[in-house]
Amino acid sequence: MAECKATMIRRNAYLTLAVLSLLSAAPATAATASSPASSLDRNRELKECATRAETAPDAAFESAARWQDQGGGDFARLCQALALFHKGDFKAAGGRLEELAGVLGRDDPKAAASILARGGWAWLRAGDQARAEKLYTAALAKQPGDVDLLIDRAFARAEAERFWDAIADLDQALTRDPKRADAYLYRATAQKALSNHRQALADIGHALELKPGDPEAILLRGNVKALSGSVGGAKEDWALVKRLSPDSESGRAAAVNLERVEKMTGVEKAPEAPNAAKPKAP
Repeated sequence: MAECKATMIRRNAYLTLAVLSLLSAAPATAATASSPASSLDRNRELKECATRAETAPDAAFESAARWQDQGGGDFARLCQALALFHKGDFKAAGGRLEELAGVLGRDDPKAAASILARGGWAWLRAGDQARAEKLYTAALAKQPGDVDLLIDRAFARAEAERFWDAIADLDQALTRDPKRADAYLYRATAQKALSNHRQALADIGHALELKPGDPEAILLRGNVKALSGSVGGAKEDWALVKRLSPDSESGRAAAVNLERVEKMTGVEKAPEAPNAAKPKAP
């Protein structure tokens, strides 16, 4: 069945701005110490460069390289790492962010955790779930119990098919913040992978109470219903997703699922070809 992973991509988009805001407020380290005026210039340059990295990563990387040559230091290197991430060079970005977390976050655990989290997401996009989990765990050591970090590590663990470990992280996250619809949805996905369909449907129900009409939740509910044998209920959910959000990733996945079911049903209901009439005996 077609599914959707858009939520995680959207949720992690905030990390660039989170890193920048934390670093802008962070005290100067030995690597970045400067006068107040130059600190303001550095922060402004970093914000502009990071914003450019999202839309024009090649240009941002070149700009950051020039800035580093002019004394931009570790902030210029951070912008290079963000540009590499947006270029799709996730391994290089992950390695640089991991290194920079220890420098730029030396005196600020929140900044270190944010950079490590961005590095974890880079390694996850690179397909290295173990390295991603390592960075998320390091980030949680800086910010114990952080709900976003617990959810991110759960996602990395689920990608590695360690579903029970993912559920353990999501249990902690929901204990701390029971209003996180996304955490319920991720836990439902893990329960579905373990064939715990009743628990998955319960979590989807909680997610929809918090976020009524969410197409991703309804799509997932349809998929779980189909796996548990309720094809009719699944079709109703997929049709609802198509109506609610036809042009979204969830809507397209629902359309694919409906088409597949219709084809399967058509094959099952196809009439048998009539037997050829036998010639009458003379």
